[in-house]
Amino acid sequence: MTNDIKSPSFQKWTEHAYHRNWLLAQANGLFEFFQHNSINPKGGFYDLDDIGRPLNPVGQVRPIHIAARAVHCFAIGTLLGRPGASAVVDHGMEYIWNHHRDTRNGGYFWSLDDNGPVDASKQGYGHAFVLLAASSAKTIGHPLADTMLADITDVLNTKFWEDRHNAIVEEFTADWQALGRDDYRGQNSNMHLTEALMAAFEATGDLSYLSKAESIADLIIRRIAGGVGWRVAEHFSADWDLDTHYYHPNEMFRPAGTTPGHWLEWARLILQLWVLGGRKHDWMPIAAKNLFSQSIVLGWDEEKGGFFYTLDWSDRPDKRNKLWWPACEGAGAAHFLNEHLPSDFHEEYYRKIWDLIERAFIDHKNGGWHEELTENLLPSHTLFPGKGDIYHALQACLIPLFPATGSLTKVIAEANGKI
Repeated sequence: MTNDIKSPSFQKWTEHAYHRNWLLAQANGLFEFFQHNSINPKGGFYDLDDIGRPLNPVGQVRPIHIAARAVHCFAIGTLLGRPGASAVVDHGMEYIWNHHRDTRNGGYFWSLDDNGPVDASKQGYGHAFVLLAASSAKTIGHPLADTMLADITDVLNTKFWEDRHNAIVEEFTADWQALGRDDYRGQNSNMHLTEALMAAFEATGDLSYLSKAESIADLIIRRIAGGVGWRVAEHFSADWDLDTHYYHPNEMFRPAGTTPGHWLEWARLILQLWVLGGRKHDWMPIAAKNLFSQSIVLGWDEEKGGFFYTLDWSDRPDKRNKLWWPACEGAGAAHFLNEHLPSDFHEEYYRKIWDLIERAFIDHKNGGWHEELTENLLPSHTLFPGKGDIYHALQACLIPLFPATGSLTKVIAEANGKI
């Protein structure tokens, strides 16, 4: 196996009409599984079980990122011309604006049930996805988009953003007091904010969004990841000093050690940022190439396939289960790299990742994708109880169908839905 950049010796799968049609069919299957099954008539969205039924039809707790991701994904569906997709956007935007939004203190509650806030904290991760939802809704002309975009931008700028580090604080109480370890800073929320800032720049043309995205990437990737062998560190002190001993019981959002899936996610985002910024940051394609390579060398299970969920700081697999979202991000990263830095290595793993997804993650019997597998690639539910989210899988299917030059909302709009 080599990761040297050279002219590819065989045609890319993304140039084959059959492969492109297959990807579109998988995207349509995801839309079919989620479009009607996940709508909660009381507002927001259900988590679904393995066959597409609500996991908890009475009193479902709804975290904000699920509603925001649904808005983003069905805005994509609207741009593609999918009937009914805009109604899902309406449903999600109404719930975010009229229920998640804190009309007293500002910002957006983390989670709700039928009676109101369950977790009223203000999370950077959740606010990043509100920015993404508002930006995506703007691309389809949603009537709430501009108002929400202005509101979430103000909240992020005045409550979360730290000028001295050019990144965001992690979390607050409902009334903006310090919450838990107030000295904690996390890369995950900042990574998704980078994604959302690019989408906001694309939707508005406002360069301040792009500048913030570049500053976060410079901190987390160029300076920190570049200083630890292109491993993306997850957890930090208030001064952004690496905390290799950090532990939090919520392994879904704050796993210990390092998470190769985030290296893959950043590889794609960095290349997107490089293109949007006029290719003026020479370090970005180098970083993207190295992040992808390290994720394969250290994180890919050569025997069974799939990316280990986490590694320890000695590069040994820690949580050996295989989740769907790193595979999804790997497919997107491999495509972006193959477009900008084409090589046999990138094409080889683009194909290997899709082979794995088809074999183990796509639920050919019940629809949707398994979100978690054991090390041996059998369906499991230690972290994820069912099928709760369309976001990662849908983007994995659609990203390879469009130019690797921006967010899906941007490139689909530019292509006028022509696949």
